[in-house]
Amino acid sequence: MKVTILGCGLMGASLAACLRARGLARAVVGYDLDPQVCARGIAAGLLDECAASAAQAARQADLVALAVPVGSMPELLAQIAGELGPSAIVMDLGSTKADVVAAARRALGPAFARFVPSHPIAGGERAGLERADAGLFEGRTVVTTPADETAADALARVEQLWRACGARVERMQADEHDRVLASVSHLPHVLAFALMGQIAGEQDAQRKLSLAGPGFRDFSRIAASSPPMWRDIALANRDALGQELRAFVATLQRIGQAVSAGDGTWLQQFFQRASDARRRMDGRERGE
Repeated sequence: MKVTILGCGLMGASLAACLRARGLARAVVGYDLDPQVCARGIAAGLLDECAASAAQAARQADLVALAVPVGSMPELLAQIAGELGPSAIVMDLGSTKADVVAAARRALGPAFARFVPSHPIAGGERAGLERADAGLFEGRTVVTTPADETAADALARVEQLWRACGARVERMQADEHDRVLASVSHLPHVLAFALMGQIAGEQDAQRKLSLAGPGFRDFSRIAASSPPMWRDIALANRDALGQELRAFVATLQRIGQAVSAGDGTWLQQFFQRASDARRRMDGRERGE
């Protein structure tokens, strides 16, 4: 099939690399706001051609994949709506789903039936086409959140594509996806940004960071992620993220009370529950 990728950063370029490596597309067309990014994609053998606009890229495509920050998707969906063929499938790779589904429903009209919302839970804090990885989705989970109107054949083809890239596919409702990911993805990124932002604003920031060990580096790694992308995610999922933030603040306050009171028994019990849960997660990931 002919695949168009809108947005040629890490996720879009890795999808192109996977399609190439596994022979899943006869042609891959790219579009990016920075034409030089697409040019580098051709030079790297990831893309066959670059389009001058999103609308041009979508013409005659069998599959259009939106791999851009979620805040940019409404405008892109509107730009491609009139260019889609009757059998063309559109999917996104966004980290929030309810807002993207709503935007697609508004923009695509009858073509909304062939829109398949998807979220590959993969990636990294370092972005860019140069970091494209054909194996990025191998062993990862891709969540699809079809709407009631989603055509069964379009959904099946997108899920088959993700499985062909080595991913596991799980279906969820869009609202459930956003609630769960607010807890295990969006909140951790906000916390990493918050900690780095707090320390960076202190007078002795360089002294503190020079003494940071592996634990701090592991915890704060994701604070190197794209600020515009995570701004969009935080705003798009503001309700669910807000609930998680309030719950976390309440937990921090309870920990603070125990520290101030010298309540070592409560602290150890709380830390033990958290440690046990983390160890169980490690065991599940290893298949134990």
